[in-house]
Amino acid sequence: MKRIALATATEALPLDGDMPPLLAACADLGLRAEAVCWDDPQARWADFDAVVLRSTWDYVPRLPRFLIWAETVARQTRLFNPRELVRWSTDKHYLADLAQAGVPVVPTAFVEPGEDVRAALESALGGRFGASRIAPPDEFVAKPAVGAGSKDALRLGRREGERARLHVERLLADGRSVLLQPYLGAVDEHGETAAIYIDGRFSHAIRKGPLLRRGADAVDGLFAPEDIRARELDKEEGRVAKLAFNAVPGDVPLYARVDLLRGAEGQPVVLELELVEPSLFFDCDPGAARRFAEALRDRLG
Repeated sequence: MKRIALATATEALPLDGDMPPLLAACADLGLRAEAVCWDDPQARWADFDAVVLRSTWDYVPRLPRFLIWAETVARQTRLFNPRELVRWSTDKHYLADLAQAGVPVVPTAFVEPGEDVRAALESALGGRFGASRIAPPDEFVAKPAVGAGSKDALRLGRREGERARLHVERLLADGRSVLLQPYLGAVDEHGETAAIYIDGRFSHAIRKGPLLRRGADAVDGLFAPEDIRARELDKEEGRVAKLAFNAVPGDVPLYARVDLLRGAEGQPVVLELELVEPSLFFDCDPGAARRFAEALRDRLG
């Protein structure tokens, strides 16, 4: 019987709705799966046939330690997704890689520690986001390049320059890169779309309601409460999601989630490509947890 560690975190485990159905699906297929906190000093990772990253949602403030942990685990057993993808996809600078590969992404500008914050904000308010040039936005988003669950993300208006400056400077002072993006207002009506892939194949999709409220403070917990429901991809969403998935470097990942928004002209664009610890919303598709467990079983042989 193959022994599997489903890596989680102490605070996240009670909130992880994917864990119970995945544990049950693994048991049905004869896999001995158990939830293990990634930072548990008593965990013996070499005793497992595989470690699957799931709800390790507290890694953000400890990213260097988390990456070292992933490297260590990968030397002892099989890690899904692999450490190379973990390192690449924990930092949203990967959006520049996707854009270079021809994937439509939300226009994004990065602000690095030591750069002129006022100049960066003025550039974004003028509609200049990296290589993208758009109409000056009425609202924009400032959030860390390494982050999860909308934590430390702010929706800001054109007249909130001082609030924006203080927020960006606070993140930069902590040594964190910041990304600036136009706020795409279609999300208020249409929400986000998340396309979930399992073992290289599209599995299911969900709708997430809008998360960032005008004037609201940044999220303080692991993530903001979300309105989640099943959704069918339209043809163009499916095309863009597949483009993003195909741009993932290296071998086909065990799982992936492509988060999409509607752009200013109504076209889908990639907001995030989640390869480390995304919720996969198994409760929105009754067969998804079993498909995941089957894919894991097949990869272990």
